[in-house]
Amino acid sequence: MKGSTGNRWRTLDIVVASTLSVAFGVIFWAWGLLWNGPADAIPLPGRAFLYGVWLVPAVLGALVIRKPGAAFYTLTLAALVSVALGTSWGWTLVVQGPVEALAAELAFAAFAYRVYRLPVSLLAAILAGLAAAIYDVFVWYPDTAWGSFRLPYVLITAASSLVVAGLGSVALTRSLAQTGVLDRFPAGRERATV
Repeated sequence: MKGSTGNRWRTLDIVVASTLSVAFGVIFWAWGLLWNGPADAIPLPGRAFLYGVWLVPAVLGALVIRKPGAAFYTLTLAALVSVALGTSWGWTLVVQGPVEALAAELAFAAFAYRVYRLPVSLLAAILAGLAAAIYDVFVWYPDTAWGSFRLPYVLITAASSLVVAGLGSVALTRSLAQTGVLDRFPAGRERATV
């Protein structure tokens, strides 16, 4: 499906993208408590099946706003909000959030910001997941082996991103569109085809 004809951000676009970002920044903070709390009982790389939640704003933001920079803006701002709330990863998210966001943004850019169908959403999610996992294995897990840790971690993170950030964002966009809250966006006007 095609995005809106203009690439210029409206005030409404900024407000909605910012609202999504703040909401997900709070979710990120809580998700970090789960990652380092009860889920900590699941050893890495298996725990990476939870990773996709951290990448939802990039795909969701792009699907809702449908303008250049939407994936980058929503995930980057969400990461900054989670830093402001206090996470165990601290200021490293100031770098990691934009890296993941840029990877997702590349998928929508590759289709000239005109295609927002499921395959492009899944591609954005996988690219963000790959960027996240590769960042992690070099920054957080530099002394791990590729065969026993890094490769499984990358694959599990990409799969989680595909399901949670990709399929989840498409499902969430469809659900929001059905309520009518997205009627002022292309996603709301194209309810049946998101």
